[in-house]
Amino acid sequence: MSSPAPVARLSVDTLLGPGGALQGALPAYEYREEQLRMALAVERAFDERGYLLAEAGTGTGKTLAYLIPALLSGRRVVVSTATKTLQEQIFFKDLPLLSERLGLRFDAAYLKGRGNYLCLHRYESFGREPVFATREEARYWPHLKAWAERTETGDRSELELPESFSAWSRLSTNSDTCLGSKCPVYESCFVTRVRRRAEEADLLVVNHHLFFADLALRGRGARGEGVLPPYEAVIFDEAHALEDVAASHFGHTVSSFRLEELVKDALAVLPPEDTRYGMLAALVVRLRTHAESLFTQAPRVLGLHEGEGAVALRPERLARLSGPLEQVKGALSALASFTAAEREPELGLLTRRCAELVAELSFLEKVESHEHVYWAEARGRGVFLRASPIEVSRELRERLYGGVDTVVFTSATLATEGRFDFFAHRLGLYDDEGEPVTSVRTVAVPSPFDFEEQAALYLPTHLPDPSAPGFIEAASEEIVRLCEVTGGRAFVLFTSLRNMERAHALACNRLPYQVLLQGERPKQQLLESFREQPSVLFAAHSFWEGVDVPGEALSLVIIDRLPFASPGDPVVAARIRQLESRGLEAFGGYQLPQAALALRQGFGRLIRTRADRGIVALLDRRIVTKSYGRAFLSSLPPARRLDDREALEAWFQFE
Repeated sequence: MSSPAPVARLSVDTLLGPGGALQGALPAYEYREEQLRMALAVERAFDERGYLLAEAGTGTGKTLAYLIPALLSGRRVVVSTATKTLQEQIFFKDLPLLSERLGLRFDAAYLKGRGNYLCLHRYESFGREPVFATREEARYWPHLKAWAERTETGDRSELELPESFSAWSRLSTNSDTCLGSKCPVYESCFVTRVRRRAEEADLLVVNHHLFFADLALRGRGARGEGVLPPYEAVIFDEAHALEDVAASHFGHTVSSFRLEELVKDALAVLPPEDTRYGMLAALVVRLRTHAESLFTQAPRVLGLHEGEGAVALRPERLARLSGPLEQVKGALSALASFTAAEREPELGLLTRRCAELVAELSFLEKVESHEHVYWAEARGRGVFLRASPIEVSRELRERLYGGVDTVVFTSATLATEGRFDFFAHRLGLYDDEGEPVTSVRTVAVPSPFDFEEQAALYLPTHLPDPSAPGFIEAASEEIVRLCEVTGGRAFVLFTSLRNMERAHALACNRLPYQVLLQGERPKQQLLESFREQPSVLFAAHSFWEGVDVPGEALSLVIIDRLPFASPGDPVVAARIRQLESRGLEAFGGYQLPQAALALRQGFGRLIRTRADRGIVALLDRRIVTKSYGRAFLSSLPPARRLDDREALEAWFQFE
């Protein structure tokens, strides 16, 4: 991505300032003081080689505010985002704008995880005898083969495949299954190509999962070869999501899925006519038998609820699985011993995978590190045994901050009650005594939107407390009445899937609009349907953030309750215990600011442009009746507050 001729005297001021090049290149562009202020703060961070926390309200134009100083810095910069949507916007919309309209010269690359690309080696093996889970999946095979012959990128996004297309795992690779430079088609590999392209780029656009997968790989000794090329600076957009993503990659996970994949891959390594196949198959069958026994017993022994849920791993309960665990480790070691004696790269890879699984199971089995939380999770038909760091601060200081002198963290939601302390502590930018570990500056620029005119915050107090019997029934009635005010066009956001499903069941037949439910269809299909006609979408989790529906299609956001993380969640409980063990107050120092940031994300779905107008309704009376409610209210935009539905309707009808 480059342009033939740069404009003269390029600087943040000349590009983004009043009467600047951007305003001249785009007739519809409006100079925004907030955008320039943020851009100058980012420029200073690059000049001083320091760290910046930048909160930028919705509509600020923060993407250009950090891209321009990054591109002008002359350094190799990684831009990492939480969502695929923003990643694509940056690469396919914002960067071409800066290149084609402003004449900025740069090379940019767009990187995804290995699993997004067709693996030519596995595709060739799969194609010899393709096997599909269903007839429906088999119907896609001719289309996929035709695409594989012509694609230049191997990127799955070029294909119209359903998200549930299970055969893709046999056609792509990951850190467990990639042969790397030992692969016979390494030079023509799509991942090899995109990484070599990245090595030439000035700016790399990635996502948080890929970024932290790279950091984790670099810290694993023999497997220390990273995914990303060396870089000099990092910009984290949607930085509010970093802690949980980092914790997931710095931990350990052994799942029923992971062992199932190992069994499938092992059986496919040698052809049945190979003289070694019989011994290999016997070892694999032994592993499969013991793995199935372990993961069949685990939910009952560990206290996991059927289908979904998470529980802390207790030593006394885990001890009851010691026999099945030892059998699995023994089967893995036996398989590793057999494959270690062979020369084929695929067999060598199996040796490594088996050894890693033995090491991770041994780590999980001890349940003794005070720096980790050990827990088990049931998700669908899968069972996961996990160990996650309780805090990622030390990991970030050791793995990232020591090697990169310029890091920008930005989001619409970083501060709580106007302060960045919570985020900075959780991300390790301050030590335990509250002292910065490096030069850290902050900037907070408000949204240019007029929230007092554009948004109303409805806070009813007549509903029961969320923990009281009858709350969800009363909330469902309120949802129906509120949708009458706006003619549907509503997101109804829940803090739990259980409340979402119950409220949907109670209200769906009473709503004279298209009613959509998270999980019934892929996320993008739900959003497309939502935009097409007046709709009510019942959703949780992923719809609280990273979703952009500007205009009248979304006029109402209903939130069932204050989004406190469940203290029953093993990770949350471990973080609370750790803070309390240090004599710190966990509610005010962790639970409250975390919930306030989450509420701001939910609120942020409503007003996306200067022309938007609508209502945010919070059905949790505690924001008004409890003293801590002030912390939530002071963190939200200054919308007009109302507690009467008739007054709310009058406000909404008035133009």
